[in-house]
Amino acid sequence: MTDAAIATLADTFSYAQARAAGLTKHRLYQLRDSGSIEQIERGLYRRADAEIGNLDLIAAAARIPISTLCLGTALARHGLSDAIPSMADIAIPRGHRRPATPSTIHWHFFDPGTFEIGRETISLDDHLRIGLYSPERSIIDAFRMRGIEGHEQAYEALRRWLKGRGAQPGMLLAMAQKFPRAATPLRRALDALL
Repeated sequence: MTDAAIATLADTFSYAQARAAGLTKHRLYQLRDSGSIEQIERGLYRRADAEIGNLDLIAAAARIPISTLCLGTALARHGLSDAIPSMADIAIPRGHRRPATPSTIHWHFFDPGTFEIGRETISLDDHLRIGLYSPERSIIDAFRMRGIEGHEQAYEALRRWLKGRGAQPGMLLAMAQKFPRAATPLRRALDALL
């Protein structure tokens, strides 16, 4: 068996995908031990020649493709917060089992009925994508979960969003109507800031 089988694999691949490509268990472990591939976690590998990426996010997206960056992590990515969370905030729909991934991820379980609202995706590597909530959805979630995440985070994100180009409070309020716990406090905050 040549290492040509590795060239057919995505940057991040599972043990099962490696076996399907023709790599034996013994050869897979040889490649890992030689540094040609890196074991991210049990049963999940990454090619050594792959671009540098956040391995925790890569593992999360590989395990649960619907994983979505949310709350403080999404706010920071959109420039709506200076706070960089020590753990990545990732949402999955309620009903999914919490995956066995690194402890640097804080899992959140969101309502499946509203999970897709404001959800976009970003690329992590050649074949792997992860969800990211839009700035508007991230603000709504900050207001919705302000008792847990803190009031200041929600207000600061809203202030920054309003200063940005193209901010449309009407669109934000329309989206917030789908989240009853967020609509009223968000409307009051907009009244105070506008």
